[in-house]
Amino acid sequence: MEWTDGTRAVRAGAPAGEAGDPFLPGPVFAGTYHLPGEPVGPYQYGRHANPTWDALETAIGGLEGAADTVTFASGMAAVSAVLIGLTAPGDVVVLPSDGYPATRSVGEHLAERGITVRLAPTVGDDLEHALDGAGLVWLETPSNPGLDVCDIGRIAALAHEHGALVAVDNTLATPLGQLPLALGADISAASGTKALTGHSDVLLGYVACADPDVAARVRAWRRLTGAVPGPMEAWLAHRSLSTLHLRVDRQATNALALGEALLGRDDVSDVRHPALEGDPAYDVAHRQMRRFGCVVSFTLADADTARRFLGALELVADATSFGGVHSMAERRARWAGNDVAQGFVRFSAGCEDTGDLVRDVLRALDAASLG
Repeated sequence: MEWTDGTRAVRAGAPAGEAGDPFLPGPVFAGTYHLPGEPVGPYQYGRHANPTWDALETAIGGLEGAADTVTFASGMAAVSAVLIGLTAPGDVVVLPSDGYPATRSVGEHLAERGITVRLAPTVGDDLEHALDGAGLVWLETPSNPGLDVCDIGRIAALAHEHGALVAVDNTLATPLGQLPLALGADISAASGTKALTGHSDVLLGYVACADPDVAARVRAWRRLTGAVPGPMEAWLAHRSLSTLHLRVDRQATNALALGEALLGRDDVSDVRHPALEGDPAYDVAHRQMRRFGCVVSFTLADADTARRFLGALELVADATSFGGVHSMAERRARWAGNDVAQGFVRFSAGCEDTGDLVRDVLRALDAASLG
């Protein structure tokens, strides 16, 4: 039977279970396994494989529609496995100029290895012009922090004409919001630290692949570098998947309500969320996304106003992440590598009651405007 998103999230990777079994077996802590005779079987050494990783990879792969999935110790470990593990000197790689700055930092490392790195914004003709001769194209959609959305199917088709692999950073959307592989991408990668696990207590990343041979190369990179997830982190991530649909639905509802409330204020500009009518990303997002994410971005007058706003919030943590059940916000220009205004705020809507959250934000804006 074809189950819908909520049911799939609850059941993702769950074993059939015998009488007396737990719904989700506990984490397996193992550095070594019994291995008499020749080294055969799935579990030979703790850096190579673990039953708890396997269960999580089955769960995520099912949600992403992947042929095979590889989990990592962090989102950046997953990014590096794709960008470094799948490239060689002489290759051409296309990266977003307006995406996560740490991804561009990996691009700097690639350039030092003799790989040509082309930077292009998420939307516009420059991205299509950068595809000629590329071997790997990395998309981030919606982009972080600007929330631009590119047409994955169109870019993937054009990139494949040039023989390139296409990877999509699916962190903000999650597999319940967007399915890059179904849209034509070869790889869907994400930081599971954020909305996938959702409780701000786990570092995790994954790479979901349409082709098992590509996944095998990514898994070989993990084995070589040792960028493996801890069994407890993997188990916590798997446990969290059962509430993924509940969390992302509430977060998206809160983000849209907040965006709509901000549109009417004179002290707020450049309000962005893909589900907002009139947003530049609205049309493309509604063609390829099922849920539109927890992040709203907007700009206040200057850095001091943004600091006063953040300081006046009661329900929102001043923290540098997104996707958690607790609402978070930050003045993004405090970090190097973000080409945003000094008063730019990235706001991650959590799972608080919608009315409470909107009231807290509007009250804090009033306080910030008074100085």
